[in-house]
Amino acid sequence: MGIIEKIKEIEAEMARTQKNKATEYHLGQLKAKIAKLRTQLLEPPKGSSGGGEGFEVTKFGHGRVALIGFPSVGKSTLLTMLTGTHSEAASYEFTTLTCIPGIIHYNDTKIQLLDLPGIIEGASEGKGRGRQVIAVAKSSDIVLMVLDASKSEGHRQILTRELEAVGLRLNKRPPQIYFKKKKTGGISFNSTLPLTHVDEKLCYQILHEYKIHNAEVLFREDATVDDLIDVIEGNRKYMKCVYVYNKIDVIGIDDVDRLARQPNSVVISCNLKLNLDRLLARMWDEMGLVRIYTKPQGQQPDFSDPVVLSADRGGCTVEDFCNHIHRSLVKDVKYVLVWGTSARHYPQHCGLSHNLRDEDVVQIVKKKEKEEGGRGRFKSHSNAPARISDREKKAPLKT
Repeated sequence: MGIIEKIKEIEAEMARTQKNKATEYHLGQLKAKIAKLRTQLLEPPKGSSGGGEGFEVTKFGHGRVALIGFPSVGKSTLLTMLTGTHSEAASYEFTTLTCIPGIIHYNDTKIQLLDLPGIIEGASEGKGRGRQVIAVAKSSDIVLMVLDASKSEGHRQILTRELEAVGLRLNKRPPQIYFKKKKTGGISFNSTLPLTHVDEKLCYQILHEYKIHNAEVLFREDATVDDLIDVIEGNRKYMKCVYVYNKIDVIGIDDVDRLARQPNSVVISCNLKLNLDRLLARMWDEMGLVRIYTKPQGQQPDFSDPVVLSADRGGCTVEDFCNHIHRSLVKDVKYVLVWGTSARHYPQHCGLSHNLRDEDVVQIVKKKEKEEGGRGRFKSHSNAPARISDREKKAPLKT
């Protein structure tokens, strides 16, 4: 029996099992088994060199955005509208068969936009090149899920389910669970608040399913069984997702209003070029890019080419800014002068731990190198002996 057949068999057993207090331990074990099998499904087959057929493109720019959706929802048209890169668009499905990159020039930054082939139900099992598409989406900063506004709401649920099956968690934060394997000592289970979804017995059973008999587990929030399995697996990626409803020109205004009021959603029309500026602004907000402008000493700030930082890519402190320019710069920094919304007054003297905000101006002041010696009375240090015994004795006078 293959891995996919085993997963379907366990899913069928979970569907037959009634959900109550007596069966929650059994359901927890079944969820752990499915998570293990899906991890095996993503691993390359044994004996292979690992280099399969894919369409990964080189990272470029200050951020990466992936377009994911069903076939014929307008992904290629949206890429052409936002970047000017031509991506073939036609009235039949699966027009795009490979990954087509484009560059969005927005707010002095360059954002790479990837048009991926449409995925179908069962993509997590490899149908329709689904695994390659999802692998490229994992390497992105955010995901734009393009949906057809005239179709049913079930498309969004199917796509979310397919992405969650391969370890992508959309618009979620990592669970507050501390987990560490140990060599000896058994399993230590603690929590900082009352738990309603997981108890000590269920945690032990899930850990034993993974053949873990020595570990330390600390719950800092009321997490579920799925959250605990995600922490044990350790290969989940938590990404931001914006749901883009295209083709709003073919539905009524009431439906447009309902879709626009949903969380993390933007309504657009590529055909009539409606609301594309709002989509760009929302994408910019979700990516959280921070532009920092440099100011050489005694000169005007350079507003042409900013240094772009991100909380997801390294951080936004002064130290991260210095490392972005050059790794050896941090040890030479005495202090920095900051102008902008992060400063209390202009300019503010800041250290390496200061958090920078968008459109701040930074001037770096380096430590001065100590000069050997000096001149005249402005000498930095004296060459005189430190003690009387160190003084050189004069030679005795010849008589």
